[in-house]
Amino acid sequence: MLKKILVGVAALLVVLVVVVSLQPSTFHVERSTTIAASPEAAHAQVNDFHAWREWSPWEKLDPGMQRTFDGAPSGVGAKYAWVGKKEVGEGRMTIEKSEPSEIVIKLEFLKPFEATNTATFTFAKTTEGTKTTWAMDGKNNFVSKAFHLVMNMDKMVGGDFERGLAALKAKAEASPKPPVATAH
Repeated sequence: MLKKILVGVAALLVVLVVVVSLQPSTFHVERSTTIAASPEAAHAQVNDFHAWREWSPWEKLDPGMQRTFDGAPSGVGAKYAWVGKKEVGEGRMTIEKSEPSEIVIKLEFLKPFEATNTATFTFAKTTEGTKTTWAMDGKNNFVSKAFHLVMNMDKMVGGDFERGLAALKAKAEASPKPPVATAH
């Protein structure tokens, strides 16, 4: 009887390992909004980590978290690190690419788990203003594949992206408009 139970448990473990290993090796989360402001106004809010305190959804979760800024004041080479409560954990971000239409950020989580992902913001001029898209891409190792069996990354982070984009929209739309050039 014990032998049958052990064989059954071993078979279940093999099936679980197979199911986990068949999960996607990457993930992608993306949300967009249209901001009634210029691409430059939206870009400026993302390109300067000091401005994130005004719109990042995680800043609101732990206003007392410790923040450090390093490298360039904004744009390529700007670095931002945080240490906070379990809701925000510990990590750092580095802007690796900053162009008028796109900002690419290396996002490193240190606690409560280690992971390195890529966050991308794109800014596309439209007739209504600027279509701003926030995306995050990452790789799934075996442990994160198992985690994704019970937690959907899109559902886990998507709502935060939506709240962040809504706050970014409000901030960018409230920023001063550049003066319109007139001919003399």
